[in-house]
This record gives sequence, C-alpha cells and structure tokens, in this order.
Amino acid sequence: MATIKTSKEEILKNAVRLFKIKGYHNTSMADIAAECGIIKGSLYHYFKSKDEVGVEGLKYIHNYFVDEVYSMAYREDIDVQEKIELYVQKIDDYFLHSEGGCIFGNFALEIPSESENFRAVIREDFDAWSHSLAFMLESRYTKEEAYALAKEYVALTQGSIMMMTLRNDAVDYLKVGQKIISLLKD
Repeated sequence: MATIKTSKEEILKNAVRLFKIKGYHNTSMADIAAECGIIKGSLYHYFKSKDEVGVEGLKYIHNYFVDEVYSMAYREDIDVQEKIELYVQKIDDYFLHSEGGCIFGNFALEIPSESENFRAVIREDFDAWSHSLAFMLESRYTKEEAYALAKEYVALTQGSIMMMTLRNDAVDYLKVGQKIISLLKD
C-alpha cells in the first residue's frame, strides 16, 4: 500500500461520516483507516483509541456548529428575523446534504449512559443549540418561554432528522424549520 499523508482533521471527517452512516459500534478503527486510505496502525499516531476518535469527532462537529450555525444567533449586523432564517437554512444545509442523520442524536441513543465523555460533548452541543435559538426567541418571548420553546424545537428537529433518515423524505423535517422561523414572524 502506498503511503498516504493524512491529518487529524481528515481522519475526524472520515470517522464522523462513518459513525453517522454505520453507527459507533459498527465502525471499527480498520474501517476508519480504510476510509482514510491508511493502515490501521497509522491511526494510533493521532488517537489512542476508538473512544478518543469518537469524542474528538463529536467535538469537531460541535465546533463546526458553534462557528457556522449557533454564532448566527449573536450577530448584531442583521435583524432577528433574518438571523433565524439564516440559522435554519444553515442547519438545513448540513442535514440535507450529509448522510446518516445527526451524529449527536445517533450517539445519544447508541452510547451507554455511563460513557460520560461522550455524553458531556453531546450535552454541550444540545445546550449550545438550545441557548442560541432561545437567544433569538427572547426578542419576542420571555427568557423562560424562549428557552422552553428552544428545547422543544431542538427535540422536534432531532425527531424529524430521525424520521427523514428512516423515510428518506425531508418534507416533515423542513416543516419544523418553517415552524421555528414562524415563531418570530408577526
């Protein structure tokens, strides 16, 4: 096998893709290595274990959402209605153009409750998602109402992602985004 150069980021991108499609338990280090075009032993130069790849993969996707989606809520250069529309569009762009649903939702269902490293990153992402959405909703609702609505819509979005993945149909998923946008329309 020819030597192929890779990076930690490329390994994480490939691992996340496999985890989303095959699940955490059905993805082996050999699968990740093959996806990267490297030998399995090379992965251990970057990661000590599959658990480390899993946790770092979750952090990688979390950072993407923080930088590219959740940060949209705190922009001051556009009005709140435009923010929420862009926010929903960015979430849609991600989930409509990637296979396997939501890695956070998938891992939350697949990883045992005693796997605190995984659960902490998943909680951190769902909290950031809820707080950023609530921040925008506070322009129309009380802080408590906004946070309750945000948590409800994060849960609805997660459920609709699962249904979209099961049915290979985005119609109901897209309705949730439109409902979120409508929360701020007059």
